[in-house]
Amino acid sequence: MIHERESLMDTERYEALSKRTRLRALEMALQAGAGHLGGSFSCADILVALYYGGLLRHDPADPTWTDRDRLILSKGHANNTLYVILADRGYFPPEELDRFCRPGSFLGNHCDKMVPGVETISGSLGHGLGTAAGLAWGARLSGRDYRVFCILGDGESQEGSIWEAAMFAHQRRLGNLVGILDRNRLGSEDFTEDTAGLDPVEDKWAAFGWDVRSINGHDFHDIFAALGDVCSRDRQRPLMIVANTVKGRGMPVLENTPRAHHTLPKGEQIEMARRVLV
Repeated sequence: MIHERESLMDTERYEALSKRTRLRALEMALQAGAGHLGGSFSCADILVALYYGGLLRHDPADPTWTDRDRLILSKGHANNTLYVILADRGYFPPEELDRFCRPGSFLGNHCDKMVPGVETISGSLGHGLGTAAGLAWGARLSGRDYRVFCILGDGESQEGSIWEAAMFAHQRRLGNLVGILDRNRLGSEDFTEDTAGLDPVEDKWAAFGWDVRSINGHDFHDIFAALGDVCSRDRQRPLMIVANTVKGRGMPVLENTPRAHHTLPKGEQIEMARRVLV
């Protein structure tokens, strides 16, 4: 089981893990000619903190352990960094990453329950928070103490299903539910504030009855400060972490651009990204 809290101040270690994770995800996507690196890279630091920082109670040797914490990656296209972390933590052989998006591989362009360590299938966005709220309610009904973490995209947060789940979570006082909004301010084609704006997004979540914390999603001090007490507090309300991030973080030529969603770096862009991530 992996649930013991590691040093929260060892930021150099976590930053090195994030770079290594992004670099491996880059190579995996380049080899496959597919992937969603922009959104994968923006939430990479959050995933590293969860899986290496003792925030997420899990057991790679027993992925279906009843008392594990659940992680729902609602923005399931951003699975490149998650796959790398799951392989590194021992959920499946790292060699499987070389088969990403190839015939016969269980590692596809969206999360799937066939992947050890993945809780639910994704593809149609906007459903992850409802799934997470259901799991959190189920834990409450069965007297279990596991937590449910849900990583949301801000593009999918323009959908009504997200806010229906938000109302349900507040009504049921799901203090065991933690949402993390990957606030990179970009959807698949354009900036969120130029399509169906979310700001002031913190006020909106608060108005729906959630506790809200806003952080720099690339700063490990901020991440651990926001999540460090989640496992120990007897919360009465769901918590939303608004993690301000940069889409494509670590690929300078694609950072904070709409094309970062689908586009893979090419030519000199690849070497530039490799130099940054080494």
